[in-house]
Amino acid sequence: MAERVSGLRASRHQKLERLVERGVDPYPARVRRTHTNAQARALLLEQERVEAAAPPPAPVTVAGRVVALRGMGRSSFADLRDGTDKLQVQFRRDLLGEEYASLKDLDVGDFLEVHGSMIRTRTGEVTVEARKFTLLSKSLRPLPEKWHGLRDTEQRYRRRYLDLIANHDEVMPTFLKRSRVIEGIRAFMSGRGFVEVDTPVLVPVAGGALASPFITHHHALDQDLYMRIATELYLKRLIVGGFDKVYEIGRIFRNEGVDQDHNPEFTMMESYEAYADYTNVMSMVEEMVSTVAQAVLGSAVVRHGEQDVDLSPPWRRIPFLEAVEEHAGIDLYPYVLGGKGADELAAEARAKGFDVADGPVHRVYDKLLSLSVEPRLIAPTFIVDYPMIMSPLAKQKPGSPHLVERFEAFAVGMEVANAYTELNDPVEQRRRFQAQEEVRRRYGDEEMDRTDEDFLLALEYGMPPTGGLGIGIDRLVMLLTGQTSIRDVMLFPQMRSRE
Repeated sequence: MAERVSGLRASRHQKLERLVERGVDPYPARVRRTHTNAQARALLLEQERVEAAAPPPAPVTVAGRVVALRGMGRSSFADLRDGTDKLQVQFRRDLLGEEYASLKDLDVGDFLEVHGSMIRTRTGEVTVEARKFTLLSKSLRPLPEKWHGLRDTEQRYRRRYLDLIANHDEVMPTFLKRSRVIEGIRAFMSGRGFVEVDTPVLVPVAGGALASPFITHHHALDQDLYMRIATELYLKRLIVGGFDKVYEIGRIFRNEGVDQDHNPEFTMMESYEAYADYTNVMSMVEEMVSTVAQAVLGSAVVRHGEQDVDLSPPWRRIPFLEAVEEHAGIDLYPYVLGGKGADELAAEARAKGFDVADGPVHRVYDKLLSLSVEPRLIAPTFIVDYPMIMSPLAKQKPGSPHLVERFEAFAVGMEVANAYTELNDPVEQRRRFQAQEEVRRRYGDEEMDRTDEDFLLALEYGMPPTGGLGIGIDRLVMLLTGQTSIRDVMLFPQMRSRE
């Protein structure tokens, strides 16, 4: 196989040399395209719709990549694909004259400009009948064959450009839908009066989430900085400053493992609304997801395996402690209230068959949720009212001193959103940060939240009651496109180095 590929590459280089010898520029700088493929097709269809006596449409000039070549003696055909459609091209010897012979130097993968008339062939195929063609870019490597050349999953992720070429009809729609999902979120947020903003990616303190950060160094300042693990603390500074509704869609970086739901960099939408609480945010999430689904898919119902999942409001709401007791068979109240410790909880969880290691109690809580509850949440569901130790930035639930007003939204067995009624008491926030720092020292847990003194200073100037939200764009796209791996909705997922 390697020898065959090497031979094909050599043949393409020979064709390139022949083109140059004939004075052909194989990489010209100008293109004279008048129509996209879709526009050219529509032009013929419109002409066919009107009276037969109407004059034929004017010639068109289209451009795109050759994805198929078929020689038929005095006539040859190519399939030309651009970003809008695939269009057949017919090359006739009697129309092209001497130029017809230069077809022998074309290959699948080359980019062409074709000038000609729109016709239907005898088989009914919409076609450009070429009167002239120009090479726009010579491809020096053979493209993978659709059914044999690029089915290796790792290769598809490493060389996404080949995946998009070889598996175009399967892969491209997902990423077009991803773009429409982001457009839909922006339209939804704008319609509710939110202002889109930008906050720093390089930060002096990596706060706002329980995650391990990436570290870098700024030479001019001689200062270590971190890639942001959340946008939360900067967006809340803007609420302090007088914005009532802000949001940001941006890349987040967390130094964590890679699996079907996680990538070290991912896209998050975070929003903060003054004078709102987590119940208001729950209603907004229900409406946003169903609205975006309707805009992108034409329906609020998505397919998950053999099931149809309806994303229409209202979504089910289950308290955290009840969900764990129902699905794991463990009563967490004695642990949340402080009567029992983390080691006892881990032992009880292992006795019930859950793979849980000793560690800080919030880790055990989270593990029980992910192992026992999350896989069962196929219909959209809010898990609400979390233990305070799991949520250092969330406001205490009135009447329940050990719980906070937090929810996570789940669907098809994965988390898609996380939200709080935001803690705006600077004294309590400092105490929570200090407790997190103590857990980090005790357990060596680098994912614990860090004390951000400037954020605490901002809170001391006063922040109104606020509802905050983080929604994973990648996972939302997975939900709406039926994908089961985050790598299938990211154009360039992180891969292990081959070296």
